[in-house]
Amino acid sequence: MLDRNQVAPAFSTVNQNNKTINLSDYKGNKNVVLYFYPKDDTSGCTIEANQFTQLASKFAKVDTVVIGVSKDSCESHQDFINKFGLKMDLLADTSGELCQAYGVWREKEKNGIKKMGIVRSTFLINKDGVLVDVIYGVTADGHAQEMLNKVSQL
Repeated sequence: MLDRNQVAPAFSTVNQNNKTINLSDYKGNKNVVLYFYPKDDTSGCTIEANQFTQLASKFAKVDTVVIGVSKDSCESHQDFINKFGLKMDLLADTSGELCQAYGVWREKEKNGIKKMGIVRSTFLINKDGVLVDVIYGVTADGHAQEMLNKVSQL
């Protein structure tokens, strides 16, 4: 598990347009809200993505980009963005490498059945590439506003 004040693990992963996005692209000029979610177009994930989209202009005003990550494909991400008019990059971590690096790929239990999956988690990375907030086990509803409040204090 990661913790505050650590250097954020570097990444180079494709987004919904199959364009490579690197964490280093933002160093020195943007804060990054990197949020991991289980699956495109599911109830909690849709609530979270829509709320981040509603606040996109406010995040931009505080020099912050919001990036979502799941193990869905680029095509799935593009469909999700188109369906809801989402205003963020969604990274396609199909190999699970990014999920492993951030410690979000874990055993989960639902209805007595254990299986591996993404634990909804968010990482606030400052312009220096340092983790200033680490939250595992996020509740989707209201989370975007919570993150905006935190990034506004940087």
